[in-house]
This record gives sequence, C-alpha cells and structure tokens, in this order.
Amino acid sequence: MPISVGYVARETGHNLWRNRLMALAAILTVGVSLSLVGTALLLRQAVNNSLSALDANVNLQIFMIPTASQDQTAAMKALVAQTPQIRACNYLDHEQSYQEAVKLFKAENELPAIQALSPTTTPPVFQCSLMQPGDAVTVASLFNGQAGVYKVEYPAKSIHDLEALSNVVQIVLLVLALVLLVSSIVLILNAIRMAIFARRREVGVMRLVGATAWFIRLPFMVEGLVQGLVGAAIAVGMVLLGDVGIRALLHHFPEFQNAIVPSHDVLVTEILVVVVGIVVGVGGSAVAVRRFLDV
Repeated sequence: MPISVGYVARETGHNLWRNRLMALAAILTVGVSLSLVGTALLLRQAVNNSLSALDANVNLQIFMIPTASQDQTAAMKALVAQTPQIRACNYLDHEQSYQEAVKLFKAENELPAIQALSPTTTPPVFQCSLMQPGDAVTVASLFNGQAGVYKVEYPAKSIHDLEALSNVVQIVLLVLALVLLVSSIVLILNAIRMAIFARRREVGVMRLVGATAWFIRLPFMVEGLVQGLVGAAIAVGMVLLGDVGIRALLHHFPEFQNAIVPSHDVLVTEILVVVVGIVVGVGGSAVAVRRFLDV
C-alpha cells in the first residue's frame, strides 16, 4: 500500500489534535530542556573566550630583586626563552618598570606610593604571556626561588574562580536539561501511546486490508518528530533571544566584550539543539510504536 505525503500529514494532524494537551506539554518540555542545553553550551564558549583573552594578555609577572646583577638577569632571560609554556615575554628594566608603576598608582590615586618609589628601588620585571592559562602554576613554581627573583605573580584566583563558576553552572544546567529531556521523551511516548490507543480499531482494520507496518507506523513516528522539532524551534528562539539580550547588556561593559560568543558558534549551537530535538522526538515515538503498536 503506497504512502502519500497528504495521508501522513492528515493523520499526524489528527493525532496531534486529539491529544493536544499532552502534545503541548511535551513540546514545552522539549523547548525548556533544549534551551538549557543551548545555554550551557554558549556559557562554555563564553568562558573559553574569556580565558583565551586572559591568555593573550600579560598573565604572569616575574619580579626581580632591585639589586639583581646583570648575570642573574641574563640567566633569567635564558631560562624564559627555554620555557616552552611561555609564548612571549617582555622585559622591563628599572626605569621602564618605574614608569609602569607610576601609571598604575596614578590610576588608583596612590600618591604616597608614587613618592616612595624611585627608578633604582623599583624591581625589573618580566611580563609574560603563556600558551595556556592553566600553565601559570607550573611556570611560577619553576621561577620561584631562582637567583635574583623576588616573586612571581599570576592571576591564579581569577582563572580558578572563572573556571569553577563556569563548571558549577554548566553542571546544574546540564543536569536540569537531562531530567527535562527524559521527561520530554516520556511525554512524547505517552502522547503517541494515547494516539495509538485512540485509533486501535482503525489500526486493526488497516491490518486486515493489508496495510504495511510502515504505512501504519509512519504517522505516529512523524507525530513525535513534529513535537521534537517544534520544541527545538522554541528552544532556538529562546537561546537566540538570550544571546541578543546578553550582547546588548555587555555592550555597556567593554571589559566583558571577550565573553560575547561569535555568531558562528551561536549558529552551531542552534543546529545542535535542533538535532537533539529531532532525536528526542523520533526516539520517544519509536519506543512508543515498538512497545504499544502491534503490527
């Protein structure tokens, strides 16, 4: 028995209308759960962008003692050049370091600190950027204790806090999304089961007249697919609106511009959300058809 598009669309529409409340609950649950999935993915990308920006800036400073000898400074330059975790390093001598300190204290209105400084008492410093922000601890332990080194500073707390916060939020969002996705599959399964039960006599007649298994199953499978797709479309809209809102908010805070997720990554996330929605819809309907439709 041939299967026509019109037949499948008509039967799918009838099934959805018969169980419209259950279908609506399934669609909304899919939408909310996939919105959480998309939000978690965009959050991970935003954190990665922030860490990359942090890595591109000076993220490790090696302060020499003010009385360090030329041999000690030369030895440090050689050690810096031989350290694979360091991408680039800029050396500031006494005068250059003093000028940097004056700019910093002026910005913070620390006039007494400026008066207490002088080029000879300001320590020279190596300002280094690393291949990965996570290498800061390893590199700092390598240089601490070297001859002529006063101390090594790096934004360890900023890196740790940013990664920890991101991990916690992502875990919470993904756990909630997983629970809601399972709920979505169950709701879709129940919606298909109710549709099968409501049409059990029609299914029996179709079997008697020689309808194939796929002819009977396909409208129910498409019903689940439609629910998953509509839920995914809702999630795509919610994630897109959230991204637009965040961009508008961060526009007023230039220091957080690096956290903005590029449009290409947002598009990839939206595509992934749609794919998951299709899998959830088809998966739920496939289980229902397999368990409750005897053809």
